[in-house]
Amino acid sequence: MRYLSTRGHPVRQSFSQVLLSGLAEDGGLMLPETLPKFTDAELTAWRALPYHALAHAVLSKFIAPDDIEPATLAALTQATYTKATFGSDDITPLSALDAFAPGMHLLELSNGPTLAFKDMAMQLLGHLFEFELARRGARLNILGATSGDTGSAAEYAMRGRRNINVFMLSPAERMSAFQRAQMYSLTDANIHNIAVVGVFDDCQDIVKAVSNDLAFKRRHHIGTVNSINWGRIAAQVVYYVRGYLAATTDNAGRVSFAVPSGNFGNILAGHIARDMGLPIATLVLATNENDVLAEFFQTGVYRPRPSAETFETSSPSMDISKASNFERFVYHLFDGDGARVAALWREVEQGRAFDVSQTPEFRALRQRFGIVAGRSTHADRIATIREVHAKSGRLIDTHTADAAHVARSHMAADVPMIVLETAQPVKFAATVHEAVGFEPPLTPAQQQMMRLPQRVTCIEPNAERVKRIIAELG
Repeated sequence: MRYLSTRGHPVRQSFSQVLLSGLAEDGGLMLPETLPKFTDAELTAWRALPYHALAHAVLSKFIAPDDIEPATLAALTQATYTKATFGSDDITPLSALDAFAPGMHLLELSNGPTLAFKDMAMQLLGHLFEFELARRGARLNILGATSGDTGSAAEYAMRGRRNINVFMLSPAERMSAFQRAQMYSLTDANIHNIAVVGVFDDCQDIVKAVSNDLAFKRRHHIGTVNSINWGRIAAQVVYYVRGYLAATTDNAGRVSFAVPSGNFGNILAGHIARDMGLPIATLVLATNENDVLAEFFQTGVYRPRPSAETFETSSPSMDISKASNFERFVYHLFDGDGARVAALWREVEQGRAFDVSQTPEFRALRQRFGIVAGRSTHADRIATIREVHAKSGRLIDTHTADAAHVARSHMAADVPMIVLETAQPVKFAATVHEAVGFEPPLTPAQQQMMRLPQRVTCIEPNAERVKRIIAELG
């Protein structure tokens, strides 16, 4: 199993190399040379496995045994996916939302330490990073950007770990109060929060600018935990497999997944799983008012917005107008043509759109990849949260509501629709209150967290300033 760049760089890397390197040297993102396949026999055998063993089985498809030994990988997944960390032996329970829409299910992904789906992959990355760095006798300065949940998930996974520093960029005043408290109240010496005056895309641009300075990257051992990192995507493939197995009794049927998407990482994992042979009928991509991705899948035009045109919404983790993982999908759309992808992203990096609507690849997109897309608004979120609660007694967060709202337009008879839960509603209490008239209760520990002093450095969008901070503290 070797990995290559979406932009055609000739160097091939192992999983462990990709894990620590982030972007490819030509600015592209890393993908397997060829995707492995799931067999019918494997899917049948995996039905009996606990989550940590399923994670080991799926991840073994992406990691050569001479790279990370199977016994070591098994120990790392077993240490990651525990009842103590995720609240139940199921790890990702599947529950019914039939009262909202017949045949709809909710895959619970936000029972980890930071109450968001990002914990599912990030907790594993913490173990993988620490193992790999110890094996190499190396250290790592993780540089990340967050629109809300990646930051806290990364910091909770990496806090106190040996040979790791985290420098996390977040958009100043653009996250919920709970999200800010989760990140900024941490006092661990290896955690460094940097608030950028702007939007998430400004933070992401800084991460890419620093990562593309190859001399600085090598000198200061820069790595990433955003979904730029292939390890994140590989770990997320696991819960698609788990969701399929939980919703079916044999391998004859298919399921669909509805995925709230801003940076295209979560749904990319579903695309990978489907391409590997998981019986997925449809992948429903749901955006909020920042509908760059929905626009592409509906029109063939990819038109990233500048910061000034990126809306601040009540599902803030999707307030993104340049989806970094989308490049991986476009690489597959154009059958691995790295030169073509590089040319398209030169346009994107100059602030321009690209239009592939007239290509045969785009015309066949739905048939080949099963992706449909739709947009949800604040009014839709409020109505969906209210209706789900009224009919089922269950509270969902704003991003999950976006997915449930869009999914209802794409239900098919006898095909279960699995909505991927994004976060616990307590993280977006103000909007939940607007919908149902009360806020989700805080635990005593969460109440204490909200009162803690916060530690963060606020800067203007400036990659050189971030480099100076890393050089001083990393």
